[in-house]
Amino acid sequence: MSPLAFWLVAAGPLWAALAALLVPGRYRRAGLAFRSVPVPAGLWAAALGPLALAYVWWKRPPLEGPVHRLLPGLLLTLELFWLLRWLYPTNPLFTDAEYFLNQVQNGLVVGAVFGTMAVGLTLIYSVQGIISFAHGQLFMFGGVVAYLLLTRVWAVNGLVVIPVVGLLCLVLGLLLEWALLSPLHSETIERPAEYALLVTFGVGLFLQYGLVSLLGSPTGIRAPRFTDRPLWGLDSSILQAGFLRIRTDMLIAGLVGLLLFIALTWFLHRTWTGRSLQAVAQNRTAAILAGIDVRRAFNLAFGLGVMLAGMAGAALVAVMNFPVPEMATQAALRSYVIIVLGGLGSVPGAFLGGLFLGVAEALTVAGFPDPSRGATYQVAAGLAIFALVLLIRPRGFFGREV
Repeated sequence: MSPLAFWLVAAGPLWAALAALLVPGRYRRAGLAFRSVPVPAGLWAAALGPLALAYVWWKRPPLEGPVHRLLPGLLLTLELFWLLRWLYPTNPLFTDAEYFLNQVQNGLVVGAVFGTMAVGLTLIYSVQGIISFAHGQLFMFGGVVAYLLLTRVWAVNGLVVIPVVGLLCLVLGLLLEWALLSPLHSETIERPAEYALLVTFGVGLFLQYGLVSLLGSPTGIRAPRFTDRPLWGLDSSILQAGFLRIRTDMLIAGLVGLLLFIALTWFLHRTWTGRSLQAVAQNRTAAILAGIDVRRAFNLAFGLGVMLAGMAGAALVAVMNFPVPEMATQAALRSYVIIVLGGLGSVPGAFLGGLFLGVAEALTVAGFPDPSRGATYQVAAGLAIFALVLLIRPRGFFGREV
């Protein structure tokens, strides 16, 4: 990297650090609200450099509201795009619109599957108030079960197996919640949050190493593609519409994720059982007074969350290499990032967060100068983007201020 390029990259963080350190004191001495100033002042300084720093220093404008986070965030994104285009002029991501759009669609497809997985975790959190530390392993469990069914038991199309895996995971989730998490709702547990953490963490370890033992050793698995065993005429490996090209199995996996999200949304808003889950999530005491069986709602929410995780894993195992046990860690990490991005407790936010993270990771891998190394930094790039988004929107996409 040339010295000029280095200073172009470093200038933004330097100006942002100066603004975040110096400007709040200026506001405090003037008797103005200063606690929310560092982040928007830093973002404006990172985007516009000394001009923004000088303006907020002398004029001390009000920096409250989302516009002072969203607008400089958009400017920073555009500046980063043009900087990368200047540094890597031969990279097709910055010079070829068709290549760029194809990467976006690939990210949306994978993001829909990860979003569905995260929706399950959000449902558990919003209804029960706990974070399941076994969610990544349950996602992997669904993928491994689908793989075993398709390769050793049942020579059918993978689409037939997904509902079977969903039913198995639903039963597993109901049993796990009934057997291990029911003490949470009694007076016998002094610290329910810590109890839930330890129990779900233990379940996750049991599943992770149990699946490794079942497969023989840590390995990468991949079920037959959806197009390897044709169903309903799905025998074309590539679909093309204009200049957009996508693998058929990837499109099917994305549609499975989308349909699961739509089905869950319909269930939550159009059925009495779904509305009772929402009532428990919004106000547990009021739900009890209204006659809702809260214990049953807890059990059902956990079962549905496990079902969504397992079905997402079953959809993805036919699309990409499924490393066992590493996939459990990657899936869990993505789930936690996605639910915070979308806003804790928001089902639409979790799905949108999955789409956002999928596109961000796809563009990161495609834009990396060395494609063979790009995948190595995929998860790290997702975490970096996660941190930047929280600077701009601390409550996530659909989070509410409390």
